[in-house]
Amino acid sequence: MSKREERFLVVRLTALGDILHTVPAVAALRAAHANARIDWVVERKWAPVLEGSPAINDVIPFDRRSAWGALACVQRLRENRYTCAIDFQGLYKSSILAALSGAGRRIGFDRGWAREEDAAMFYTERVVPTGRHVAELNYSLAEQAGASRPRAPEYPLRVPAGGAASIRARLHELGIGGEYIVVGPGGSWRAKCWPAERYGELCREFEKKNDMRVVVIHGPGEKSLAEEVARAAAPARPAVIATTIEELMGLLVHARCVIAADSGPLHLAAALGTPVVGLYGPTDPARNGPFVPGAAIVHKARPEEISYKRRSDYSAAMLRITVEDVLAATDALMKAPA
Repeated sequence: MSKREERFLVVRLTALGDILHTVPAVAALRAAHANARIDWVVERKWAPVLEGSPAINDVIPFDRRSAWGALACVQRLRENRYTCAIDFQGLYKSSILAALSGAGRRIGFDRGWAREEDAAMFYTERVVPTGRHVAELNYSLAEQAGASRPRAPEYPLRVPAGGAASIRARLHELGIGGEYIVVGPGGSWRAKCWPAERYGELCREFEKKNDMRVVVIHGPGEKSLAEEVARAAAPARPAVIATTIEELMGLLVHARCVIAADSGPLHLAAALGTPVVGLYGPTDPARNGPFVPGAAIVHKARPEEISYKRRSDYSAAMLRITVEDVLAATDALMKAPA
């Protein structure tokens, strides 16, 4: 079969950071198969991140909360007659979806590397990956499909014009017309987070030393956290804002710098080319850090403290990070040549 006839399905449904760590592998796949069809099935809420990418022909939304939506997605996948499905997620649901697509060739991680071991039974080709970072492991799957591992990662993403225009108007209403930095205090579990009062002190000290506004972002369920940061920042008055994913892309791409823990917004900012300061506690930045050159990482965890357990208390490793540490990293990053 010629490359012109090849039809690839990428399966990576969630979460935002993991989706972004898959993008370089898909970009490598596109470089190897310029004329192939490459579609990506992803949870609907993350679809705008991928739409418009030149590496992808079509972004197919998956509605996991709707049985009818899931069935409609599977039907659409089968109609596209993929020759190869690549499951970058390694879960039962993702591997089954790859199988239900009807693709005769299905590539995924070997049992010892899949997040759910028995997901590997649905693959026709099982890969033992090489590398340490999640993005490097993902390259291994793309290599199995004929791609070459590049010297530097590529993130062919496109910021939606509507989102960029909307956030620009909202910033104007808040009196922000010049440069700004973004602070993201949220995280998927408490052990990965830095205390709100420290973020507040960071905002206050940053605004003292710089003629630049701070924008504090929050996602669903994080409004009270962002407001706590703003109160702790007094007398500084950082802007607190919630966005759509399209607006978030527009906000991050034009920020002077983004400061956040191991979270989706941190990885999205890095993928969009914005300088980032990542605060890392129990998770390993060598495995889950921003996969871009030049990112500043503040990390004080001891080897025995590295853990991916979703603990509900602040980790000692995160509490070891001081406001002075983060201010110094931010200052050095912003002074570095572009």
